[in-house]
Amino acid sequence: MSSKIVSAFIAVQFIFVCLYGVSFAKEREGEVIFKVSIQAPEDSKDIKLWVPYPVSDSEQKIEDVKIDGNFSKSAVYSQKIENDRAIYAEWSKPAKERTFTFTFKAKAVERVKKDFLAVNLSQKSDMPKEINKYLQGSEFIPTDGKIREIALNVTTGRKTILEKATAVYDWVVENTFSDPNIQGCGIGDVERILAEKGGKCVDISSVFVSVARAAGVPAREVFGLRLGKKAEEDMTGGHHCWAEFYLPGYGWVPVDPADVRKAMLAENLDLEAAKKYRDYFFGAVDEYRIVLARGEKGYTLNPKQNNAPLAYFMYPYAEVNGRALEWLAAQKELKYQITFKEK
Repeated sequence: MSSKIVSAFIAVQFIFVCLYGVSFAKEREGEVIFKVSIQAPEDSKDIKLWVPYPVSDSEQKIEDVKIDGNFSKSAVYSQKIENDRAIYAEWSKPAKERTFTFTFKAKAVERVKKDFLAVNLSQKSDMPKEINKYLQGSEFIPTDGKIREIALNVTTGRKTILEKATAVYDWVVENTFSDPNIQGCGIGDVERILAEKGGKCVDISSVFVSVARAAGVPAREVFGLRLGKKAEEDMTGGHHCWAEFYLPGYGWVPVDPADVRKAMLAENLDLEAAKKYRDYFFGAVDEYRIVLARGEKGYTLNPKQNNAPLAYFMYPYAEVNGRALEWLAAQKELKYQITFKEK
């Protein structure tokens, strides 16, 4: 390729970034090895395990899946939300230990959705019927009371979905903080977070989704896993949650106020100094993550678990003789390790 052609191509890239916010996505790929062990009495005959199973889409590729272990049977089941999957395994015979290994190759791309100027958002676009459920409140995503009051105050004078989503994002970034003392990724108790302000990624993302829905902005959470940045890395603590809002005439847009607050904590930044993170994570998330599940709080698994619905489905979940094991990254009876090897 001649130098003139290369220069012209770079110039086109620059124009698109400046005019439309479009950038050429970065990629990350490698092998993920997920090892699970369940601690239970040796004579237990009713042990069940569910593990989120990522699937390929336009922004991630999952292939070469291998499942191994000493389970009695296993299968992949579709879940309530479209494209959500779970590997389900059972142990029905006595054993000294129960082991499960899930290996796959993953390729993820940077998810950049900032080209709003390329779409005529001033033109009225009808909300698809299937999106209406992402405006509804629930036990886990409250949209009334204090939440609605905040939503109305935050979006006063804002008319479009984009304007309202931007205002909600700004408010969440400015009114929460990352609390490293919260276990795992948090449980997403919105009312607690509003009272205490501090939380982890599920907590902060839940606040965004609740306030957005109360303001009339369709929104959902995305539950995923961060890929390693080194050639070989332990990524056991890599679970992460962010959010998306739906822009009629455009589609789903990623936002990650939790990662803004995490960067502020890690680098000791104030809001002004964190502007680069704040700008980036409205409409983009990096290439170091794959999606495990999205859009549902109050999760009933398939096959159905014996215990109450989960706050969300991102971590492995297990039951022994009908009793749920602690699943929020406690690593007590339900232990797991996730490693990453660069391709």
